[in-house]
Amino acid sequence: MKTEDITGKTPDELKKMLLDLRKEQMNVRFQKSGGQLSDTSQVRKLRRQVAAVKTALTAADAQEPANKTKAKKAASKKTASKAA
Repeated sequence: MKTEDITGKTPDELKKMLLDLRKEQMNVRFQKSGGQLSDTSQVRKLRRQVAAVKTALTAADAQEPANKTKAKKAASKKTASKAA
């Protein structure tokens, strides 16, 4: 999974992706403990994918309030200019 794939998604999609990755991570851990996991690097890849999705979620949450603040300021400027 590439960074471009993650950054283009909405926060809701990212949350669903995170949930799916966590489920897959749990399954891989069970396979590893049972000795059934053939590709041991999968554990590391999943852990990094989870971290990338969490980072994208944090960035999306940080941008969202800033966008709301800008929208409120723009709306208040429009109403102030109409009133004047």
